[in-house]
Order: sequence, then C-alpha cells, then structure tokens
Amino acid sequence: MGMTLWATVAGTLCAGVGSVLLAALLARALLGRFTQHLLSLAAGALLATAFMHLLPEAFESDIAPQALFTTLLIGLVFFFLLDKAELWHHGHEHHHDEAQHDHQHHNHEHGHQHAEGFAGSWAVLAGDSVHAFGDGILVAAAFMTDISLGAAASVAVLAHEIPHHMGDLAVLQGGFNQGRHAVFKLCMAGGVTVLGGVLGHFLIEGHEAWLPFMLVVASSSYVYVALADLIPQLQKRLSSTATAHQVLWLFAGIALVTAATEMMHLH
Repeated sequence: MGMTLWATVAGTLCAGVGSVLLAALLARALLGRFTQHLLSLAAGALLATAFMHLLPEAFESDIAPQALFTTLLIGLVFFFLLDKAELWHHGHEHHHDEAQHDHQHHNHEHGHQHAEGFAGSWAVLAGDSVHAFGDGILVAAAFMTDISLGAAASVAVLAHEIPHHMGDLAVLQGGFNQGRHAVFKLCMAGGVTVLGGVLGHFLIEGHEAWLPFMLVVASSSYVYVALADLIPQLQKRLSSTATAHQVLWLFAGIALVTAATEMMHLH
C-alpha cells in the first residue's frame, strides 16, 4: 500500500501542480497560438484513458455490466448538471455588472473572462480547487486498481488541465502583469489534487469493492469534458491543413496515454 500511496502522491502532484507550471511556460512561450492543438491533445488523452483503460478495467470486475453502465449514465448526467450549475453561477454573479456579455460564459473558461478583480479571481481559484480535489480522488482510485492505470489517469488530467489553466492565468494575471503571483495561486489550487489523492487513497482502502464504480465515474468525467467541453471548441470551419493538424494532435493525445501506460507496465 505504501508504494501505491507514493505513486498517487507523485501522479496527483504532476497532474495538479505540473499542469499549472506547464501552462505558465506555454502561455509565455506560445502566447496562445497553439491552444487549439492542446485542446485536441487533451481530448485524445481523455477519451483514450476512459475507453481504453478505465472502462475495460472496471468491466473486468464481477459487477453486473448493467450496474456499471447505469453508473456511467448517472455520472454523465451529474457532470452535465454540475456544468450547468457553474455556468448559472457565473452568469448570475456578473449579470448586473456585465449584462451585455450574458452569453459569453458558454466558452471553455466557463465564464472566467467575466471573473475580473478580486472576487472573480477567488471564484476561479475556488472552482479550480474543488475540481482538483475530485480529480485527486479519481486518480487515487485508478492507482489503487493498477499503477499503469493511475499513470494514464494522471496524464489525462495533466493534458486537459493545461489549456484550462492557460485561460485561468489570463484572468488571474490581469493581462500578465502579475505572472508569478497568479502561477503561485494556481499551484496552490492545483496542489489540492494531492490532498484529494491522499484522502481518496485512505477512503478507498478497505473498500476495494468501490473501485470499479470509481473508475466508471472517472470515465464519465473524462468523456464529458472531452465531448461537451473540448471537442465542441474544435468544431470550426478550418482549412484542410488546420483540420489535419487537429486530427493529428487528437491521435497524439491517444498515443501519449498509451505510451505512459506501456512504460509503467514495463517498469
């Protein structure tokens, strides 16, 4: 169990804090020019983790497939409602100040561009912390099932959090004038992933029968984010070259997760 716990800490640290640091580096170096490629990469990583790793592992258990499919359906509906609640919150919070932008909160940042100033920044950080805590618990469930499965889940979280954090940094920095402070704040929020991982480890320990259901919930989270959040942003009329790049980066995300799990198996 000690090895699994340390692996969980390492995986959640890379996913939570590593994604913030990589987002900061990319935001500075690329200035958002490759954000679309990162979205494709993240979508591929999430879908590959869900359909090629987490769900097959869950269905290898003795639990009836109907129960697992029901959990998957409930998970997808839950994340849809959670997304709705977050969009409603942002729209309500800023409606009286910025009514002219009442439809803009449907983009990838979930209304982060509205969250200007002190209150908005803390709203972003609070939302990221809650999300990171949930990610940590789900990554812990994957690690407790299999080390390579945990590695795949960590890579998937890392990949999809990078473009998300790039949007957060744009809000928190107020035009990139407070870069170090913004990165530090986001690292603190990302660090909550480790807390979720550690608590998730001890919560699940002794209740291993929960693991298949946790893996399915994680899958529903990844599938929802990929199909409802990331891929719709990629559905634009583009040139044939740009479309080819999108597809290639999507497959790169799939390959990234596959390579991570293969390396862990070899280890």
